[in-house]
Amino acid sequence: MKILVTGFDPFGTDKINPAIEAVKKLPDNISGAEIIKLEIPTIFNKCAEVVHKKIEEVKPDYVLDIGQAGGRFALTPERVAINFDDGRIKDNAGYQPRNTPIHEDGQNAYFTQLPVKAMATAIQNAGLPSYVSTTAGTYVCNHIMYQVQYFIDKDFPDLKAGFMHIPFLPDQVVDRPGTACLSLDDDVRGITAAIEAIVQRDGKGDLDVIGGSVD
Repeated sequence: MKILVTGFDPFGTDKINPAIEAVKKLPDNISGAEIIKLEIPTIFNKCAEVVHKKIEEVKPDYVLDIGQAGGRFALTPERVAINFDDGRIKDNAGYQPRNTPIHEDGQNAYFTQLPVKAMATAIQNAGLPSYVSTTAGTYVCNHIMYQVQYFIDKDFPDLKAGFMHIPFLPDQVVDRPGTACLSLDDDVRGITAAIEAIVQRDGKGDLDVIGGSVD
C-alpha cells in the first residue's frame, strides 16, 4: 500500500508551517504502508496541480493532506470539502478569491473516503486531543481537499483521500496569548496514529461510534 501525505509550506505572517514540518518527520513506513511525502504550495489551484502530478507519478492508494488550523487545540480529520473558495487572506501568490466555485462541473460537496472516526479514536488512544471536524474552511486547506476529491470523481476512481488539520506549534503562539498549540513531536505521533488507522480499516469502512462535533 502507498499513502501520499502532503503538507503546506508557510503562509501569511508565519515563517513555519507545522503541516510540512510534521510530514517531513513521518516514518517512511507505517504499519506496512509506504509513506510518500510531498510539500505543496499554499496557492490556490497550483497546490492541486502539484498533487495531481504526484498522484499520476506514484499511483498511491490513499492521499492524506495535512494543513494548519491556527486556534484549534486538536488534530481534526475532516469529513467534507465544499465547492467554494473564499480566502480570508491572500495566498502565497497574492491571490484572494471571493465567493468562487472551485469547479463549475464539480459536486457542491464531497465526503472523504477516509475512516475519520477511526482516525480520531486512534489519535485519542495515543494520548492526544482529536475530533472529527465538519468544516475544512474556505481557504487553501478546503481547496486541496476538494480538488483531490474532484480528481477521484473525474480521474482516479479507485483512490481514497482526505484531509486533517493540526494546531499551531508552540513557537507560533509566543505572540498569540491564549492560543492553543501542539508540539511537533505530538503532531508526528498523532498523524502516525491516524495513518495506522487508515491502514487497519482498509476495506472495512469506518468505526460505528459517536463522532460528531460542534464545528
